[in-house]
Amino acid sequence: MSTQPPAVRRIDPRRAAQLTPQGLRRSVLGAGAGDPVAAQPAQPHAPAASAKPLRSNGPFHDTLLVVAHTERGAFSDAARQAIAAAAILANAQTQVVVAALGACHDDVATLGVDRLLVPEAFDARRYQPTACVQWLQGLRSAWAPAHWLFADHGADGELGRRFAVQSGLDLACGVLELGAESLRVPADSRDDWLRPHAPVMLLGPGLVNPRLPFVGQGLRETAPPLPQRPEPGVEDLGVQAGDPRTLALEEADLILAAGNGVHDLALFHALAHEVGAAVGASRVAVDAGRFARAQQIGATGKSVSASAYVALGISGAVQHLQGIRDCRHVIAVTIDASAPIASRANLTVVEDSTALMQALIALVRQQKESA
Repeated sequence: MSTQPPAVRRIDPRRAAQLTPQGLRRSVLGAGAGDPVAAQPAQPHAPAASAKPLRSNGPFHDTLLVVAHTERGAFSDAARQAIAAAAILANAQTQVVVAALGACHDDVATLGVDRLLVPEAFDARRYQPTACVQWLQGLRSAWAPAHWLFADHGADGELGRRFAVQSGLDLACGVLELGAESLRVPADSRDDWLRPHAPVMLLGPGLVNPRLPFVGQGLRETAPPLPQRPEPGVEDLGVQAGDPRTLALEEADLILAAGNGVHDLALFHALAHEVGAAVGASRVAVDAGRFARAQQIGATGKSVSASAYVALGISGAVQHLQGIRDCRHVIAVTIDASAPIASRANLTVVEDSTALMQALIALVRQQKESA
């Protein structure tokens, strides 16, 4: 059993605010601190948001082909940037084709994709780079793309290098800037090189904003399966799950983090155990002695890149937000709808953390029993 720290009155330095019809938070001058956020009524004749236009109807004569792995049915942020770069680079007669290694549940049209190719019965758990390269060489014969684009990150970057070497194609790695006619790559620690486009280009992070002002055609097509042949000298041991209690936070894919708003630590740890999440904490909770220093997340603690980050009772100081900037999905549970973490969260639940943990743990246990 752990003792709770003495209650400390919270001072809220933020002004009262109104929410505009567009969802923007507007401060109200002269209002008292701590006043609730009020919804501003929508204007009766406010123009409706227009749908994004289609990038091109074709006909298409050229192809830009992007290759990307998926994880749990979604593209990574790096892969989304590579797809957006291809969509920006393509002209009206060039289609953007994406070869997805794994199931894809994303709305690919909004990503700028004209045609999505997914191989039949692809097993993402197997390590099969040689088969993937052979499959891409088959796409090369079928589509004859002008350029191949990969994210220079993880499995995508490795596959791009293998494909370029084994296909005898010129390769540009770590592309920092991509123009209509040329690209920029690092030459050394101080200088860059400007060079023409290469047949295979591996794009560095932050090259382009994946939020495009247009959409692609979004057609989906089942591609032929990968060649079924074992990798020489490689034995597939499958994916082994680690113990979230001993897993480093930098390697955790699901993190449950507690802040000063979490008072029932036993319930919090029970929930983390039930959902198989690693445990993190804000600096305030660590300084109070409720969590170990190694569990602190933020600029002065650990920087994490989990697929899902659930913040319970965390207001979201700027140092904490720096530590979770690379997380894919952030869910915030707070009683303060205007807390800073709400601006970073993909989903904000305005609820007492104890009540939500009780309901969530009951739901998880019920689903486990029914399964």
